[in-house]
Amino acid sequence: QVRLVESGGGLVQAGGSLRLTCAASGQAFGNYAMGWFRQAPGKEREFVAIINWSGGSTYYSDSVKGRFTISRDNAKNTVDLQMNSLKPEDTAVYYCGARRGGTYRVSVSSYDYWGQGTQVTVSS
Repeated sequence: QVRLVESGGGLVQAGGSLRLTCAASGQAFGNYAMGWFRQAPGKEREFVAIINWSGGSTYYSDSVKGRFTISRDNAKNTVDLQMNSLKPEDTAVYYCGARRGGTYRVSVSSYDYWGQGTQVTVSS
């Protein structure tokens, strides 16, 4: 069992930055691939950025590539998402997900545990 708690969301103007943090507790954090996903009103949850168990491999959606950076600290059991050059279309609830096995996948259904989400709102 893994418990995930996201923080760092808020309201920011277009062009601004936010840093989200997901804190994990429970079973060995290093055994899990981690991902950030988001869900806007009326839309399905979509992947944003994912990272493998060691942090040595990452993958981003085309919509955030070059603007967002995912990282993890296995000693602190955290995974961060640094978001720069934010756009109004980035507005959504952002969720942290954990996937057993250490290798990442982009599909929502591949993830075993989820946090409660944190709201990010980007004003134009």
